Amino acid sequence: MSGDHVFEENGAVPKTLRVEIRCLVPPTEEQRGRLRKVMAAKYGVDPEDVELVIRKDPSAVDGFNIFVGDDNYDWSTLGRIRQFRKSVQALPKEGEPEKMVSLLREDIASFRLNTGYQQVGQVISVGDSIAVIEGLKDVVYGEIVLFECGIKGMVQDIRADGSTGIVLFGDSVDITEGSRVVRTQRTAGIPISNRILGRMIDPLGKPIDGGGPINAKKYYPLERHAPSILQRKPVSRPLATGILAIDSMFPIGRGQRELIIGDRQTGKTSIALDAILNQKGKNVVCVYVAISQKASTVSRIMRILKETGAMEYTVIVSSSADDAPSLQYIAPYAGCAVAEYFMYHGRDTLIIYDDLSKHAVAYRTISLLLERAPGREAYPGDVFYLHSRLLERSAQLSDEMGGGSMTALPIVETQAGDVSAYIPTNIISITDGQIFLDNELFYSGQRPAINVGLSVSRVGSAAQTNIMKKSVGSIRLDLAQYREMQVFSRFGSEFDEQTRTLLKYGEGLMMLLRQTNRSPLGLWQQVVLLLAAQHKLFLRVPAKLIPRAKAELLSWFGNTHSTLTLRAEHEKLFSEELKAKILEAAETFFNSHPYIER
Repeated sequence: MSGDHVFEENGAVPKTLRVEIRCLVPPTEEQRGRLRKVMAAKYGVDPEDVELVIRKDPSAVDGFNIFVGDDNYDWSTLGRIRQFRKSVQALPKEGEPEKMVSLLREDIASFRLNTGYQQVGQVISVGDSIAVIEGLKDVVYGEIVLFECGIKGMVQDIRADGSTGIVLFGDSVDITEGSRVVRTQRTAGIPISNRILGRMIDPLGKPIDGGGPINAKKYYPLERHAPSILQRKPVSRPLATGILAIDSMFPIGRGQRELIIGDRQTGKTSIALDAILNQKGKNVVCVYVAISQKASTVSRIMRILKETGAMEYTVIVSSSADDAPSLQYIAPYAGCAVAEYFMYHGRDTLIIYDDLSKHAVAYRTISLLLERAPGREAYPGDVFYLHSRLLERSAQLSDEMGGGSMTALPIVETQAGDVSAYIPTNIISITDGQIFLDNELFYSGQRPAINVGLSVSRVGSAAQTNIMKKSVGSIRLDLAQYREMQVFSRFGSEFDEQTRTLLKYGEGLMMLLRQTNRSPLGLWQQVVLLLAAQHKLFLRVPAKLIPRAKAELLSWFGNTHSTLTLRAEHEKLFSEELKAKILEAAETFFNSHPYIER
């Protein structure tokens, strides 16, 4: 234990070291001499420069409780009991009584007292899940501290007057002014292992699904530096969502950050869940982070994932709306730590943050309670850094780093479609594109309600397979032209044949892109639909019958042309010969079904 904890304001060790001794029975002269020598050796001063201040304390039975500034050496009976209690708490909570007694005997036999050193402070005010303490001058930002009642907190505000603002991870009812608080010298983290797959945990890593303990021993930090440029490589591998509109026009690559943005109840979470369901059998670990969601909503999501078999490769990190703002604040960092753990073990991961607008509100609440100066929309000035340091951790790692990846799909809620609000613009500038869900499209029955004009993927075709690139064609441009012509068509003007064909084709494309929840499409299915649409084969079908024609076309292909479907699914290079065979088979289908308009 070094003696670099007690300093004067200019940083120098004081000439006289003040040592406060709290005890029930004052030390003898011999004991005082030994104490002077011990403290002088620890702090690098002469024994003559050690000033002993004796204070009577009934709690320090049979021993001494020594304070040197913030440093505490608890050599009392109470201190020994605290040390032993920590040792016993490390024992498993469940098990056979005989085994528990045996473990307890072993723990008692092997128990050894340490020096009792710790840095301590005391609470000067507490309320609204925030505690302000004095002391602990060496504490660092983000460090976990422990209150004497057992509640943990995290340092969030280090002030010039020497006080420290702490956010609490629990009910503050047992914390009062004068309560004792000690450093743990550890930053926030969660226990993690491969056994966490298939479980729902809280932001502190505790299981909340009733499935028993996870027994994870590795401690992974919530905050970690993002991979450097040299540790990354370009995003080039697709992460298919199974949603035709996204995979064809706004492809997502492994290691990308694609924002899902839109008003409340427009299908943002449904897109994220479909992306998780589509990873089945693809060796991708999925993490769903629920921030300030209703417990019933999270339970419904977990039930869907279990029913579809997706929970086997998924972890849910949940901080409900009833939790303290501090838990809602660390929830996305906990989820990121889980995904990062698997990424650095060479796995591909997908993480959903649902949603970061609620996360920003939780951080705003904490900041205002800590009396930080409010800025735009009452958010603190570092709210951009709040999300940038989170999303920058998503990456495609280089082969030297194991080649793992973390793909992030953050969700942000807008008000009345206002994408120019503070938090949406912040996150748009951090991410590699956005999928914008439109109210008008949603209420007109278009699901998913993706606005083609406002959505973009900055990775683009670099994250598409060769066959998908060749199959898409000009569909996105055709949709943009259709939306433009649709505005003019509302005036009821007469149109020429070419314009009427364009409007019918565009309407058919919109119907083709409609997709129900929990029905992801495979690559071959998307290729068949795109090629048929690109060559105007769906023009023969009335718009209202296109969903039926789409389903029957895919079923017919799967039953009668399995060789073509396998080639479309697995061939790396697109060939004109394969394209011609798919179109020939599609032509045969459209010529043989009764709902076709001839």
